[in-house]
Amino acid sequence: MHLLKGLIIAFSMYSRIPVPQFEWKEEDMRYTLCFFPWVGAVIGAACYGWACLCAVLSVNELCRSAVGMAIPLFLTGGFHVDGFMDTMDAFHSCRSRERKLEILKDSHIGAFAVIRLSAFGLIWFGALSQVADGRLMGIVCAGFFLARCLSGIGVVSFRPAREDGLLHLFAETAHKRRVRAVLCVQAAVCVCLMAFLQPAAGLVAATAALLALWYYDRRAKKELGGVTGDTAGYFLLICEESILVAAAFFQTLAGI
Repeated sequence: MHLLKGLIIAFSMYSRIPVPQFEWKEEDMRYTLCFFPWVGAVIGAACYGWACLCAVLSVNELCRSAVGMAIPLFLTGGFHVDGFMDTMDAFHSCRSRERKLEILKDSHIGAFAVIRLSAFGLIWFGALSQVADGRLMGIVCAGFFLARCLSGIGVVSFRPAREDGLLHLFAETAHKRRVRAVLCVQAAVCVCLMAFLQPAAGLVAATAALLALWYYDRRAKKELGGVTGDTAGYFLLICEESILVAAAFFQTLAGI
């Protein structure tokens, strides 16, 4: 029962998919992060289904890419985009570490958030429009699952920047060793699937995701002294985009 509740909490917290509501207890949250990647599985399945529908109906590239961008936003409610924007304001504020942490808590949107999100969206749209091969699209959709595996690993492994907030709550209530092991196994299976779809492209995309995780850890420590819930959202977006750009780059070079 605790595992089922952990699954429901994961979807309730990280998506807008309707699930039963109940009072969250610490014992129910120990393995919530193990189910976080399955939110990505639903997003990936929806995006892949849309790509297949576009192929059958000969939907034009502009519509395919625009709706493909919107699907993750609809299913998550932009939960991680909010963290990305807050992180961009903090990272580019040129303030002290303490002030950057305060900026993360500020609900207002700054210029850097808008600029960086616009750039992110343009890159995402351009890269998504480039990926036309079904196997590469499968790799991109699997990336939603892999990014959440790595994000969960970061939550239970990286140093937190402060002793409060949602990230600290989930990290402290999690059975860290077991959660980390489960997420690593799920990530390994996902990478195997990506390599099965297209060996070279799958490995390139997985490498891009791991590099994004390495960069995230270094950048968060440098700027904030550790990670927060907002930076976790920031990582998820840059990881997903790294996988997408890697797939688009591979298609361009390989001429698939």
